Amino acid sequence: QVQLVESGGGLVQAGGSLRLSCAASGRTFNNYAMGWFRQAPGKERSFVAAISRSGRGTNYADSVKGRFTISRDNAKNTVYLQMNSLKPEDTAVYYCAAKIGTGWGLPYDYWGQGTQVTVSS
Repeated sequence: QVQLVESGGGLVQAGGSLRLSCAASGRTFNNYAMGWFRQAPGKERSFVAAISRSGRGTNYADSVKGRFTISRDNAKNTVYLQMNSLKPEDTAVYYCAAKIGTGWGLPYDYWGQGTQVTVSS
């Protein structure tokens, strides 16, 4: 069982930056690939970024490439999402997720409760 707790969301102006953190419980954090997803009002949850167990491999949605960076610190059981050049369309609840299986996409095995990111124009 893995528990995930996100933090770092908030209100920022367009062009600004935020860094989200996701702290995981347990001692097997490096057994899990980690991902970030987001859900805007009235829309389905969508993939944002993912990182491999070692941190050497990453994958991004086209909409965030060049602006967002995912990273992880296995010693701290934490995954991060650095978000730069934020746009109003980035406004959403952001979720951290962990998976045991292979591949970047769904399904993920564990989810956090989400953190709100609001980008004003």
